[in-house]
Amino acid sequence: MKRRSEKKNTIEDGSGEPFDAQQHGDTRGDEKNIAILFFLYLLQGIPIGLSSAIPMILQNRGVSYRQQAEFSFVNWPFSLKLLWAPIVDSMFSQRFGRRKTWLIPTQYCMGLFMLFLSSNIDTWLGDKNTRPNIELLTALFFSLNFLAATQDVAVDGWALTMLKRCNVGHASTCNSVGQTAGYFLGYVLFIALESAAFCNGYLRSTPSEEGLVTLPGFLQFWGWVFIGTTTLVAIFKHEDSVEPHKDEPEMDITHAYKLLLDIIKLPSIKTLAIILLTAKIGFSACDAVTGLKMVDAGIPKEKMALMAVPMVPLQIVLPLAIAKYTVGPRPMDVYLKAIPYRLAFGLVAAFLVWLTPFVVVNGDVPLYYYAGLIVVYSIHQVTLYSMFVAVMAFFARISDPAVGGTYMTLLNTLCNLGGNWPATTALWFVDAFTFRQCSTDPTNDCSTAAEREQCANTNAGECHTQLDGYYIESLLCVIIGVVWLRWGRRKINYLQNKPHSAWQVVTPHHKS
Repeated sequence: MKRRSEKKNTIEDGSGEPFDAQQHGDTRGDEKNIAILFFLYLLQGIPIGLSSAIPMILQNRGVSYRQQAEFSFVNWPFSLKLLWAPIVDSMFSQRFGRRKTWLIPTQYCMGLFMLFLSSNIDTWLGDKNTRPNIELLTALFFSLNFLAATQDVAVDGWALTMLKRCNVGHASTCNSVGQTAGYFLGYVLFIALESAAFCNGYLRSTPSEEGLVTLPGFLQFWGWVFIGTTTLVAIFKHEDSVEPHKDEPEMDITHAYKLLLDIIKLPSIKTLAIILLTAKIGFSACDAVTGLKMVDAGIPKEKMALMAVPMVPLQIVLPLAIAKYTVGPRPMDVYLKAIPYRLAFGLVAAFLVWLTPFVVVNGDVPLYYYAGLIVVYSIHQVTLYSMFVAVMAFFARISDPAVGGTYMTLLNTLCNLGGNWPATTALWFVDAFTFRQCSTDPTNDCSTAAEREQCANTNAGECHTQLDGYYIESLLCVIIGVVWLRWGRRKINYLQNKPHSAWQVVTPHHKS
């Protein structure tokens, strides 16, 4: 890890050339590098998007919510990459390139992984006669996202030297826009083009029983794109070797892990960690389960995916609009103000899930209802992004500049974990809170797969849901969220009033 040079007049850019530190960014000469970074981040978003598409496909194949919870572990690698990021930063071949040492083999593995998946995915997803192999799917997509998270570490580091110093700010734009574009392709576009109903209704003149793309074909296409792109980068993109300035010593792997431990030991960080790891419990049922319940209620999965399209411009404009309220000394005030609205949305979402079967018939969603869903979803996204921008602004304000990269990565890890574990837990307990009964055997509560199969084999019985655990979870989460807010408001205000010295891990007289 490096800290900024304190030279007043000139700084070395990514190519080792000095330039005026006061000048504005000039992208001339960096256009190709920006394009490369954008595409690398786009590739990173493809497996993330696919990880959101697979649960939608599984939901139409009769999997339980406990199995959905199991598959949700595939989203965890991006929240855990801090555990191996120091290894990626510290171990490399100087001859091959610090970042290419990890980027090239990682992307080759991702491409080969996708080609392997394309040959077997239909078998593992199951069909009318066979059940999906959730355990294997989880292991494979977890591994794919592990590779994507490793690629993310390498690309983030390469961006700092690939671009001129005055253009390094464009790296975050490449990250945000590229990863969002990749997610859009891997989730929204794939789900739409894979749907026969969508393609027949909007893209074809002659109906067909299949969509324009299949999951094996999609995986195969992107597998070859990964391999081709990686080959081009390996051959034609040279990685400049930039020697650290004397005031910017390299951090070895031992020092990196020791620094993480020192940060975690800070009393302020311990309190903040508890806040970040528990803040999203109140939203977990709404965020993790509602979309799948909407599919259960009759809304086609491609229409659920397409709801994300209007959010793209909102994702760009909203952070800019909120930024003026988070640049001051108390950015978390915005965070706290958004929580009650987001908790209320949990009840609204539960009501919409209950209402949907009465409005949607045979997958036909009335335009007025679909438009209403988009409006409600947009309001939810406003509260979500308000909290996101506020907490990121708070992280930037408290991070010790001497170790900013490591500090921010740790805080982001805690924030991501605070969203992942409640989501997995919420999915896991939906079935446990659901009460069912077999129509032909009152003693059979259909709580297990074996009991449901027994019910179906007993005079063609059916398992009827008497009380959906989703509604119980939604209410419990809101109650927990309200209680948390009373506690969390005091703790967050307390942390915002802390002096900057309470967040420093490196003393001014002994910076590393």
